[in-house]
Amino acid sequence: MVFKKSQGTVGREIAYIPVMRDRALPKFLAAGATACLLAASCALFNAYEHSPAVVAAASDSAPAYAANGDMLPPTNYREWIYLSSGIDMSYSPNPAGMTMFDNVFVNPEAYRSFVATGTWPDKTVMVLEAREALSKGSINQHGHFQGTSVMGIEVHVKDVARYPGGWAFFDFASPTANGKVFPPVAPCYSCHREHAAVDTTFVQFYPTLLPIAQEKKTLSDAFLKEEAAAPPGK
Repeated sequence: MVFKKSQGTVGREIAYIPVMRDRALPKFLAAGATACLLAASCALFNAYEHSPAVVAAASDSAPAYAANGDMLPPTNYREWIYLSSGIDMSYSPNPAGMTMFDNVFVNPEAYRSFVATGTWPDKTVMVLEAREALSKGSINQHGHFQGTSVMGIEVHVKDVARYPGGWAFFDFASPTANGKVFPPVAPCYSCHREHAAVDTTFVQFYPTLLPIAQEKKTLSDAFLKEEAAAPPGK
């Protein structure tokens, strides 16, 4: 049985029933082989259905670092799980100086673990990709679309053994450059601690994950308090 790439792969066992030359296989042998094949298939299905939830991201998409502490670029992040996009989002009263899209991706293993548990496992890697927003092109008359230029990349990584608070932020000058870690005093850390919905991440902006966190009751106390104090309709 083959699933989509973002959901993993379960191999299929194939059994061959021997056939004697010029003679049909005796019915009781064919029936026995068929029963064995069905039993094996059921066992394989049950093993998959009852497998434990993912609790750590796999090494093929886990964070990797240079000797000086820089983070190596996650070059295949566009093959990961897409979470959401925003346009001109700003956490301060002043708008940004230019119009941009923000696209968020997360490594597939971490996504599957979140779906199962409502929170993020160790070695989670979240990529925020900023792209230019264009309005004039082809037949477009209104609104914006994303251009080909990547304006910036930031990564939010969970690496409990490496960072005291469990998470760290990295800034990448280009998609192929190594990332520089933000110092612990950078405002992004306190902002995420005080306002993030789940485990210092802005799950409130990810429409497919917020219902999961609500169902599994993993929303942070700070977020719930902030939501309760928000004016109606906001």
